[in-house]
Amino acid sequence: MDAVSTSTDVTDQVPEVPGSGTGRVALSPQASELLVTLTDIHGPLMFHQSGGCCDGSAPMCYPDGDFKIGGQDVHLGDLTVEGLEKPIGFYMSASQFEYWKHTHLTVDVVKGRGSGFSVEAPEGVRFIIRSRLFTDDEMRELGDL
Repeated sequence: MDAVSTSTDVTDQVPEVPGSGTGRVALSPQASELLVTLTDIHGPLMFHQSGGCCDGSAPMCYPDGDFKIGGQDVHLGDLTVEGLEKPIGFYMSASQFEYWKHTHLTVDVVKGRGSGFSVEAPEGVRFIIRSRLFTDDEMRELGDL
């Protein structure tokens, strides 16, 4: 895997994998590479953005279907990863989405121990979200202005 950052500053700008997601969520090259490895181990995957508690607002990665999506969850998009047959869905609760709806999210990976529930935990790395506010033009494209 390419060099993994040690910076947990969520405002660090990282390159995104072209076409890795919709306008709301994307992947860093390192996250994309790790997801190929994790899919080889666990099969198809999904993300759910937690709303606090144990790991703050960490993106949690699960085998697809292991986390039950409910009627109050928002589907932010599907992340296409080169080398994987199936896109990786990204979801968050509606209440959490209210806080993040003006923000573009990039899933990145850093060294360190994350949640025991997320599939990357045994690898000595953890997924984090890096964020930036959408521009007015991006908000119009998303239909939020």
